Amino acid sequence: MLVLPVYDLLLLPGVTFNFKKDVLERMQVEKVEKGEEILFLIQKEEKKREDLIVDDFQEKGLVGTVENVDDEGNISIRVHNRVDVSDIEITDGAFTADAAICSEIADLPEEEEKEIYKEAKKSLIQFVSGFQWGVWARAFIQHWSNMTEIICALSAYLSITPEEKYAIIAADSVRERTELIEQSIYEFIEMAHVSDEAESAQQETHERVYRESALKKQIEFLQEQLDEMHPENISDVRKFEKKIQESGMNEEARKEAEKVLNRMKQEGKDSHEYGLLYDYLDFMTSLNWKVAAPVEIDLNQAEQVLDEQHYGLKKVKERIIEQIAVMALNKKQSGSILLFVGAPGTGKTSICQSIAKALNREYVRISLGGVRDEAEIRGHRRTYIGAMPGRIMEGMKRSGSSNPVMVLDEVDKLSHDYSGDPASALLEVLDPEQNFSFTDHYMNVPYDLSNVLFICTANSVDTIPEPLLNRMEVIQFPGYTAVEKFEIAKKYLLPNAMSTMGLKKQNLKVTDDAMRTIISEYTMESGVRGLKKKLETLCRQAAVKLVKGEQKSITVGVKRLKEFLGRKQLHHDVRMQEAQPGVVTGLAWTSAGGEILFIETAKIRGDGKVKVTGQLGDVMKESVQIALTLVKSMFPEETEVLKESDLHIHVPAGAVPKD
Repeated sequence: MLVLPVYDLLLLPGVTFNFKKDVLERMQVEKVEKGEEILFLIQKEEKKREDLIVDDFQEKGLVGTVENVDDEGNISIRVHNRVDVSDIEITDGAFTADAAICSEIADLPEEEEKEIYKEAKKSLIQFVSGFQWGVWARAFIQHWSNMTEIICALSAYLSITPEEKYAIIAADSVRERTELIEQSIYEFIEMAHVSDEAESAQQETHERVYRESALKKQIEFLQEQLDEMHPENISDVRKFEKKIQESGMNEEARKEAEKVLNRMKQEGKDSHEYGLLYDYLDFMTSLNWKVAAPVEIDLNQAEQVLDEQHYGLKKVKERIIEQIAVMALNKKQSGSILLFVGAPGTGKTSICQSIAKALNREYVRISLGGVRDEAEIRGHRRTYIGAMPGRIMEGMKRSGSSNPVMVLDEVDKLSHDYSGDPASALLEVLDPEQNFSFTDHYMNVPYDLSNVLFICTANSVDTIPEPLLNRMEVIQFPGYTAVEKFEIAKKYLLPNAMSTMGLKKQNLKVTDDAMRTIISEYTMESGVRGLKKKLETLCRQAAVKLVKGEQKSITVGVKRLKEFLGRKQLHHDVRMQEAQPGVVTGLAWTSAGGEILFIETAKIRGDGKVKVTGQLGDVMKESVQIALTLVKSMFPEETEVLKESDLHIHVPAGAVPKD
């Protein structure tokens, strides 16, 4: 039996006690198993284990059984008997002892014991009802089923000495033990009442201090009135009063701002809440609350802006022009919510900037990639420390306008967790029936977003929730062809890269063949982001040569690409000039365009099995079976030979999944 010395603990039979992992050190063991018995030796005074001697222990102790050991090493022990302890021995720090179960004197009738328990429980419930935490405490008390559980649960809060705790443990008489427990409980209630009265007296002292503080604030206010005689002494309060009057806030927002302003007056600059109130009013007055005057839309100019800044994308531009035309005819209607979907680098974000320019509106972009908290959209309530407005209203503040073009970038990369679903919060933002009174939790007042032109961007619609997707009109941005990439590179990317690197037109020339080689053999993408990086690398290399004085004018042809960009990074398969037995050419689709692939087949001796390799998906594997079944059904006699052979079908580039 393991021995555990304890001091100043009230342990009684029938109650389960929880001990932390460090109790193993006091028992000098590395672990305990469920069902092991523990002998509790009660110390007369507090000492370290290594300093204990035989005379330091009381005559009575307790025996318990290990009920549970959790993953963190915490141990639950249920005490089941009081025992008489004898023959205690201490050898090299190890404790041994004999224990015999104590006899009980059952001198308290069960009915009387229940009545005592009932009265004690009633007194405790009546006591806790006077406190705010009373509901929680009452529920806790209801779980206690006898006097033993009550005293053990309250032992940490009772002001009883270790000797009094041992007296309860050592009492053989049930009546005597119950009376000691009852006395301790009522003493606890009485002392708590006294403590409450002392706290009330202290509260009166605090109120007197608060009154004194309020008078000081009034004096400070009068001083501020005197300071208004000088412009340099105008207070924050006066500044915000003027801003609120000039902001054009709606009635509800103005009332909330004035309420916060009044609190700001009362708090004074020394208050810890002053800064929070200042930040709130600063945000509210920084927003543009006024309805923007309608701007005449020139459709021809809009078409010209889109064509100047973007090559190709004919269908996309047509749909955007349709949207702008609707807005020109109906000033109150912003049109549909557009969702631009396409691979990275296809011009989704940049065309949004062109739309803002064409409409003469402010442009603001909000990246939603990785956002998983609803508060990122709706804002945090001001009751939280460090509360901030949501990204939507923060974007409105940055724009300084009430009708900007707001781009919600990467809506397909929204996620959610226990903090809420940001996609659900976006439903209100993007719904024309609701967004005229969008309420950010930080502001706590409605704001009109109906004049904002929302445009969302995504790489894929697969991860966008259906309710959110239904509110938007999807416009696909197709990948650029090699011809389109060539034109974009010559007209936009190369001139921009040269300008960024400080190169003039006469300093660098890239031949058409070299540009086509860069597109086909140095990049593989739907968009032009990688192509832009390659051209910037080329310009940097050219800048080095020009600064060193090696050349005054550089012409980059196909042969010099290795010098500037290194070895070719892509190699495309070329179709076979002559057909080979067992090899057929197939067509493949990739996000960067079409490719060819070879399908190789070998027949070997076997029993009719078909083996397929090359990381093929289920669809391609099933296609093999369909083709084989079709051949067997059409040519039954010719395919008899397959019963004595195995077929091995392989698609090269085995590291690349295919389907």
